Amino acid sequence: MSKHSVRRLLTAVVAIFLVAGFLLEDSSAQKRRRRRSRRAPSAPRITNPAIYQPSPTDSTNTSDTSATDTNAADAQPARPAGEQDPDAMKKTIRTLSTQVDKLNDKLTQMEESQRSLVDLERLSRAETRSAALRTELRDVQAKEADLEARAEDVDYALKPENIERATAGYGTTHPEEVREQRRKQLESEKQRLRKQLEQLAISHTRLDEAIATSDAEIDRLREKLKAADEAAIQNAKTKAQSEGASSSEPAPRSKPTPSPYPER
Repeated sequence: MSKHSVRRLLTAVVAIFLVAGFLLEDSSAQKRRRRRSRRAPSAPRITNPAIYQPSPTDSTNTSDTSATDTNAADAQPARPAGEQDPDAMKKTIRTLSTQVDKLNDKLTQMEESQRSLVDLERLSRAETRSAALRTELRDVQAKEADLEARAEDVDYALKPENIERATAGYGTTHPEEVREQRRKQLESEKQRLRKQLEQLAISHTRLDEAIATSDAEIDRLREKLKAADEAAIQNAKTKAQSEGASSSEPAPRSKPTPSPYPER
């Protein structure tokens, strides 16, 4: 295909597009005009203009009404935008104060309950500690009793006649050496028993002091819990009495509303 034929073909295509564009634009303009003609309402035709004119009586009533409204608006003083009703403010303040008092009472009760729980926990631990100390003291006392009994036996065995009687069965040519060896053994055991008894005596004293301290702590916590219970009971009674007194008071009488009509 030659160049001239291609150019002619392109020119024809462009012309066809232009004609189609013009036709589409014309048809869209006609559609818009049709829509506008459909939407535009027809204006009412006035045949008697006199009936639409306000009468003198209506204008007089309207002016009187507007004047009355203006006088009423002038008679009532306008409240500033930021100012509130004093009675409403006082009521709000009383309500907030009551709520704050209730919250304070609840916080106080919670603190007292928390302290009571802590004191109960401490009392339970002190009682457990006292019981454990008493058990340990009984063990020490039992050991002391055994060691003292053994020490008495050693003292009895240290007597010369008992040493001689204990070594009489040994077949030896030097009985005095055997008796001396027996005496030394008993003396060594006696020293060992004495040291153990001294340690047990120290433990005994320490346990007695610890038990006394624990018992004092138990007594103090019990007194504290008892005082807290009595205070709670007294507060509950006082609160109940105050609530009963406030409920028994007669409500204030409201002032009678004056009648808008004069008495005849």
